[in-house]
Amino acid sequence: MKLVQVIIAPEKLESVKDALAAVEVFRFTITEVQGTGHQRAQATVADEQVDIEMFRKIKLEIAVNDGFLQPTIDAVIKAAGDDVVGVGKILVLRLDDVIRIRTGEPGSRAT
Repeated sequence: MKLVQVIIAPEKLESVKDALAAVEVFRFTITEVQGTGHQRAQATVADEQVDIEMFRKIKLEIAVNDGFLQPTIDAVIKAAGDDVVGVGKILVLRLDDVIRIRTGEPGSRAT
């Protein structure tokens, strides 16, 4: 099992949700976050620290079984990808376990 974290611009959310549905990925969590990357202003100007501008982003967290990993990644890239700096990132983390609170079911049955 993997946890796919997707950081995207808010305007990409609807197209990413539609693309995930098309590959039968329906379960995810969405969080509004702020961050900076290649878009950021310079951190040091004339040996003085400057404020780094933070940008609104959306973070999706998607727990998937291994068979759904590549379709999930491909769907996000297709729906959110373009050549604009700051379009987002995909992070893939290994999940040791998932447990459904309601039933106590572990593993892939709980995703």
